[in-house]
Amino acid sequence: MKQWILFLLLLLTPLLAEVKVLNYKATFGMFGTVGLIENRLTFKGNHYTIDTTVTLKGLAKMMLGGQKEHYISMGHLEKGVMVSDHYIMTTQKKHKKIEKEYIIDHKRHRVTKIYTKWVDEKRVKHTKKVLDFYAKDDLLTLYFNMDRVIRAKGVTYHLKAVGLEKQKGLVDVVVPSPKEEKAYRKDLGESANWYAKALIVQKNFKKKKGDILLSVADDGYIQKAVIKDILFYGDAQLIRTK
Repeated sequence: MKQWILFLLLLLTPLLAEVKVLNYKATFGMFGTVGLIENRLTFKGNHYTIDTTVTLKGLAKMMLGGQKEHYISMGHLEKGVMVSDHYIMTTQKKHKKIEKEYIIDHKRHRVTKIYTKWVDEKRVKHTKKVLDFYAKDDLLTLYFNMDRVIRAKGVTYHLKAVGLEKQKGLVDVVVPSPKEEKAYRKDLGESANWYAKALIVQKNFKKKKGDILLSVADDGYIQKAVIKDILFYGDAQLIRTK
């Protein structure tokens, strides 16, 4: 359950920066609200920054020992689409801190991962390696770019994102045809501009690939997400509050 709460809590003028704040509430069945997520997107010229903070609530906060999550993506824009150059994932719990840093070299199509672990503020592990896959997206830009990448309904898109090493970055996004959208509205509501289903390989799903249902609002950002078939716990939801 712990890793699923984390996974859930995970689930833009040349002179002046444009700032967009998107907030979400994560709920998990009988456990109620398990976390709040604040995403701050800043655009200045041809560059962007996404700063995401996860605050655990209720039972999740107790079970995970007050764990703190922070994610940051920095990069540039190509035809309005965010392209990640640098992605950092930081987890802090009591006396332990873990940072995963990804440096994306687009010229050489190479991603370098730097892993660092501290215990009681003392660095106990530091490794650096080149991953065996390349991607322009990270886990943050994957979702915030979706409305700019998805162009047609009734199509499956094969995408890649840095931060998903266990599946070599691969993410399949299925966009239903207008006739197929009815099944999505049951979980996601009627007001979305369009719907999609992301397939993620995780051992906690009841089947080999789990379904993350997504609804996208008129402004191009995700309005609601429902994670289906989590072993023993049912579904989880991510709902936009701002």
